[in-house]
Amino acid sequence: MKTTPFTDVHIALGAKMQDFAGYNMPIEYNGIIEEHMTVVNGVGVFDVSHMGEFWVKGPHALELIQNITSNDASVLTIGKAQYTCFPNEKGGIVDDLLVYHFEPEKYMLVVNAANIEKDWNWCVSHNTVGAELENSSDNMAQLAIQGPKATEVLQRLTKVDLSAIPYYSFTTGEFAGCKNVIISNTGYTGAGGFELYFYPSDAMKIWNAIFEAGKPEGIRPIGLGARDTLRLEMGFCLYGHDLDDTTSPIEAGLGWITKFVDGKNFTNRAELERQKKEGVAHRLCAFEMIDKGIPRNGYDIVDAEGKKIGHVTSGTMSPVLKKGIGMGYVDTPLWKAGNEIFIQIRNRNLKALVVKAPFRK
Repeated sequence: MKTTPFTDVHIALGAKMQDFAGYNMPIEYNGIIEEHMTVVNGVGVFDVSHMGEFWVKGPHALELIQNITSNDASVLTIGKAQYTCFPNEKGGIVDDLLVYHFEPEKYMLVVNAANIEKDWNWCVSHNTVGAELENSSDNMAQLAIQGPKATEVLQRLTKVDLSAIPYYSFTTGEFAGCKNVIISNTGYTGAGGFELYFYPSDAMKIWNAIFEAGKPEGIRPIGLGARDTLRLEMGFCLYGHDLDDTTSPIEAGLGWITKFVDGKNFTNRAELERQKKEGVAHRLCAFEMIDKGIPRNGYDIVDAEGKKIGHVTSGTMSPVLKKGIGMGYVDTPLWKAGNEIFIQIRNRNLKALVVKAPFRK
């Protein structure tokens, strides 16, 4: 199993460790619910060094990104980031990712840990325009410091004015005495905060500085278990569950990151344009349990007559709402908010209500 620069710290802190995308990662430290609420109300730190980072450079950098991603990267000014996906040729998604614009001919793609090799091969094989590609996944460490108190804690460690960095924007500066740290106002929790990218050699200096600075706020390390419940309460998609090689961006409710602008002939554009115009047979929707039960990935979704109309892709007991919540693909038109659906849990059809995400307002 691969490790991150923080693996030994997680083990020393007594984290429950597990293989995640080939990395030995902390799933929880003191319990998922407690960690979840720490991020919602205070500040927590996630090791996300397992994520992949690719540089795209040169005069053809933007052209390649426009050819392989669904969103319109031409609108990205320097210092801005954007959520997007790689569509495949069969109507599905290779991966979802972030694109960062650093310099006129320099971009960074941040991809999911489980898909680093697959995404790298995809970028290389579709690089017909001669952009410069560099896989820096092993040369970069990453921490996500999330929660309403995150900015206050991090501000003690840098002269960069964090309040001047809007959502989905970033800068590069000195942090905790370490140079060239990427400070990004992004996250996967919906609780606010920043993601920091830095050299692995600076990892422990940055980790120790953050935990020292956050002592008054009761800062805590947070495992990937709470990362999952936090993202689900926001209705954020998880690749391998809510998105995969067979789900289209339109079916997944990601039409807002699928831009059919002039001159952007990205992979499978014509088919996705057709889907947007004509509609799709099923869509990803969010739902809250009315009956008592916890929905889980793979459970069937049925209508009032017991006919199968879809399946659950993500589900949990919401620590904030204190009831079962989930996402899943449901046949048209029942995926629309306000409809009652039923989740098959242990041979019982339990009532749920389709709602508009996020669950945690």
